[in-house]
Amino acid sequence: MNTFGMDDNEGGRVDPLVHDSAIGGIGSKGAVSRRLILRSGAGLGLLALAGCAGKSTVYPDPVMPGSSRSAGGTLPPSRGPIALPPLGSGQGGGPRGPGPGVPSGVMSRASWTRAPVARPREINPFGRVTRITVHHEGSLPFSSLSQDAVRTRLEQVRQAHVRRGWADIGYHFVIDPAGRVWEGRSLSWQGAHVKDHNEGNLGIMCLGNYEVQQPTSAMLATLDRFVYQQMRQYRVGIGQVRTHREFAPTECPGRSLQRYMLATRARGGNLAVALSTAGADDLMIA
Repeated sequence: MNTFGMDDNEGGRVDPLVHDSAIGGIGSKGAVSRRLILRSGAGLGLLALAGCAGKSTVYPDPVMPGSSRSAGGTLPPSRGPIALPPLGSGQGGGPRGPGPGVPSGVMSRASWTRAPVARPREINPFGRVTRITVHHEGSLPFSSLSQDAVRTRLEQVRQAHVRRGWADIGYHFVIDPAGRVWEGRSLSWQGAHVKDHNEGNLGIMCLGNYEVQQPTSAMLATLDRFVYQQMRQYRVGIGQVRTHREFAPTECPGRSLQRYMLATRARGGNLAVALSTAGADDLMIA
């Protein structure tokens, strides 16, 4: 999804979610479907899309007082397996809907903005979580590890979404290059991040542009851990953990993050191994 919301509908009628075997992702044997790979890789390269939509609008990388554009430096991309800690809660029981509370360890929305939902009459309640979608921001590269820089960037994204006519920032959670998770849109509300597929869809965005930069090891470790926790919390199977380009012709989440998402969900990947180790074999099916 592009930060400026080029195509991701807000409010109104939402088309029913229909299982699409062509993008079913990982099956019980951990193999990524050939059609998914074709949709996610070279075939989309011919479209030459920028960001998460056909057009990319950019804004300046925030520069905080007394810091450079790359303040704090960047961390190297992940090269090895990531050990995921056991989930503290939400492991058992049937599917449940999200509540307004912020998950443990997540930076609250109040830590970066005081703005309420801009258009409360145009936002839908969030029902039961049935899938998870991973995005990148898709604007200029972002590598700062500064919390202040991240706060500034998140507010820029929120304002851009509101200017596009949306009720609020489109994503539910954002992961920064330092590996912190930030609350975006409240879990009380349906997101706006995949056109016609927002119903029941938990949106997670990685801050930066991973078509032109590499995700940090800290970001990838957090992405694996956080997705794993949400899968177990809401009983979402690995075949329903997707990226934006697995729904629509877009570069999102960028070539480097897409490559990582294909690997982590496949047999022997970090996410698949974590689920298997935890005995969550029921979540390994598409």
